[in-house]
Amino acid sequence: MKPDIVISSQDLERLEGLLAAPAARNRSDLNGLRDELARADVREPQDMPKDVITMNSRARFRELSGGQEHELTLVYPGDAAPDAGKVSVFTPAGSALLGLSVGQTIEWVNAEQRPIRLEVLAVTWQPEASGRFDL
Repeated sequence: MKPDIVISSQDLERLEGLLAAPAARNRSDLNGLRDELARADVREPQDMPKDVITMNSRARFRELSGGQEHELTLVYPGDAAPDAGKVSVFTPAGSALLGLSVGQTIEWVNAEQRPIRLEVLAVTWQPEASGRFDL
């Protein structure tokens, strides 16, 4: 069962615009993100809980199988920089993280077809909590 997720109306609008663009419209690999958006609890940006991963948020996670911790920033596709810890929402990992809150876990299959299970430990920076509604 997938955890409940919360996204901002602003993130929803921007992501739906990207998914409707010709470059993404027919990409079946983005169906997971489309499904996540369809089931999300949508709130106004100023009403976002501070412990939710929104676009451009930075968060810490623990891989439950091995205990490794990671810190990543969830970004739009054009801003992705894996070496800098910036993961695109268009990747399976990115779409899985969108809308999760501290304490929730998510599981997905990585590119090597290995199941990964992560727990959100902290949202270390969130645009909405910082009053940055322009990001």
